[in-house]
Amino acid sequence: MDGTLVDNMHVHTEAWRQLIEENGLVFNKRQFLVETAGQTNREIIPKVFIGASDDEITELAKRKEELYREAFLPVRKPVAGLIEFLDRSLELGIKMAVATAASNTNMEFILDGLELRKYFDAITTATDVTIGKPDPAMFLVSAEKLDVAPEKCIVFEDAFGGFEAALRAGMKAIAITTVNPAEEVLKAEAVVEAHQDFTGLDPKRLVELYTT
Repeated sequence: MDGTLVDNMHVHTEAWRQLIEENGLVFNKRQFLVETAGQTNREIIPKVFIGASDDEITELAKRKEELYREAFLPVRKPVAGLIEFLDRSLELGIKMAVATAASNTNMEFILDGLELRKYFDAITTATDVTIGKPDPAMFLVSAEKLDVAPEKCIVFEDAFGGFEAALRAGMKAIAITTVNPAEEVLKAEAVVEAHQDFTGLDPKRLVELYTT
């Protein structure tokens, strides 16, 4: 969802910077992105705020997501070409799922705020798995919900943790380059194509190429 359906990862990163610095810690952007991509808040926060209690983790996560939603709301929109791609996929009867490390609140903020929920047969969030990407659980749970074999699934991802999760799940990945350049993501073993957005992408072609 994040970085794929919407171009919002820079807003998430800025929210983390604010949270970390307002608590008196130093924010190293590059290190943070490399170490946390695709992980859930309950995985990230204990690494940053060493020794935080369960209650403190809950409050820190709540504060971070409030910062993110407040900043992204005025510019919230789908990635270019997404709606056309989803409409065409729906016409073709392709089963679709969202698999995101986001909380339910953030999932609703995007899927309901942009009226995208109607396209998806299943939604998997951080509440459905115990560990985030690069563990494949999120994608495997989604495939199970769709009743589709993993090798018949295509993952749309923006982050290296997600590409690794797709590989471990036995799925091919289409990279959306909102975060990382095409020449870098194409080095990931699971990635078969890289695109700036969904403009001009033909779901029928992708299904025929990568799931049959």
